[in-house]
Amino acid sequence: MTTVRTDVVKLFDTYATLLGDDVTVGQQAPEFTSSDFDWSPVNPIAQSRGKVAILSAVPSLETSICDRETRRFNEEAAGLSDDIVIWTISTDFPMTQKRWCGAAGVERVYVVSDVLNAEFGEKYGLLIKERRYLRRAVFVVNREGILTYVAYMEHLGKEPDYDEVIQAAKAAL
Repeated sequence: MTTVRTDVVKLFDTYATLLGDDVTVGQQAPEFTSSDFDWSPVNPIAQSRGKVAILSAVPSLETSICDRETRRFNEEAAGLSDDIVIWTISTDFPMTQKRWCGAAGVERVYVVSDVLNAEFGEKYGLLIKERRYLRRAVFVVNREGILTYVAYMEHLGKEPDYDEVIQAAKAAL
């Protein structure tokens, strides 16, 4: 049974229906299956095992803040160890993500879609029912699959503290 919350995040002036429970630092990062550009299944947690993973949840790459956030993480990735991988997860269709990444020159961040089953959204407490997109959040998962950093943005228009996220990822190495 999925938890339903109606007092966490607002869409304009009213609270949205949020599905799933928030995750917390110290817990095992829930595994989830998302879709690659060709719709093939991808499990970012399993695929990142042995490395540190940054998971960036965004509503849609085609909005200004999500665009800016994903481009910023792509830039940050250039200066990071090969032992840190960055994933951006949205509910955009995979072909939209592929087109956007090509146009934006995003090549260092893995971009995957949660559109099919919204498994990531529900397991991490991110799925906004009314829009079927994700609430903005960032997570750092260490080499053993444990969450070492969790930041849920209080509203969709707020960007993460990039420096804090990068420092948390480096500390998890």
